[in-house]
Amino acid sequence: MNMVPNIGTIAPPNCPPSDFVGHQAECRSTFKPWLEGLLAKAETAGWNRRTVASTLMFLSAQSASRPSPTRNREG
Repeated sequence: MNMVPNIGTIAPPNCPPSDFVGHQAECRSTFKPWLEGLLAKAETAGWNRRTVASTLMFLSAQSASRPSPTRNREG
């Protein structure tokens, strides 16, 4: 079994959400290396890369549809 270690520190965004293009580009560049590492670990464990990517998209959309526990605590 491959263990997924702590993903480490995630840098806060520098571009405000009002700068949609910059904010999205920054988000993609922040999470791409982590995602690539996760997909590589899944492949090493025997999972199909496309299946894992599809599952992550589904789980992300499902999670984004629920209220954020962090946001609820902040205000």
